[in-house]
Amino acid sequence: MSWTREQMAARAAAELSDGSYVNLGIGLPTLVPNYVADGVELVLQSENGLLGVGPYPYQGEEDPDLINAGKETVTELPGCSYFSSADSFAMVRGGHIDVTVLGALQVDQEGNLANWMIPGKMVKGMGGAMDLVAGAKRVIIAMEHTTRDGGHKILKRCTLPFTGLKVVNLIVTEMAVIDVTPGGLVLREIAEDTTVDKVKAATGADLTVPATVGTFS
Repeated sequence: MSWTREQMAARAAAELSDGSYVNLGIGLPTLVPNYVADGVELVLQSENGLLGVGPYPYQGEEDPDLINAGKETVTELPGCSYFSSADSFAMVRGGHIDVTVLGALQVDQEGNLANWMIPGKMVKGMGGAMDLVAGAKRVIIAMEHTTRDGGHKILKRCTLPFTGLKVVNLIVTEMAVIDVTPGGLVLREIAEDTTVDKVKAATGADLTVPATVGTFS
């Protein structure tokens, strides 16, 4: 047992503060808005040119012309705005996005990120991730702790092509919450049904364990 994808999204959502401008990657990060705390309002930005992204539409109410960067149908909130992709990336590159929540293939102990390709497999392109990790003020990674065959995804050094160097601030997995600091990786919290030793065994990098490690349920 470990945290579900929904619990991981909820844990990532707990890191978002009221009034933040937030960009969400495809996959698990798109669940984050469902778990934002009461009283916290976020302004969601989609790099294909929409600021003020709303929740997913109800079945039968989808507008095929209203999509996010992951080609999913979305809704719009009152006061939302549309703009060109060029303006959207100017917003990202200009440092106007407070937080981006992304998935990853690998993260290493220096906060380097690899999340756009596996050599030898079909590559659709890096999307906006390179710009997001370079321009956002804070980068949160929400991903599975290991590969499907149990291999390490948190490493001393990424072995896959880099998306960004020294850009990751926080890692949320089904097992743990890990801070990326100038001194390396620090274990902040673990899932209630796991142990520090299990997290360390699943991590392919040195992990600093404070005297007190919290839990999240």
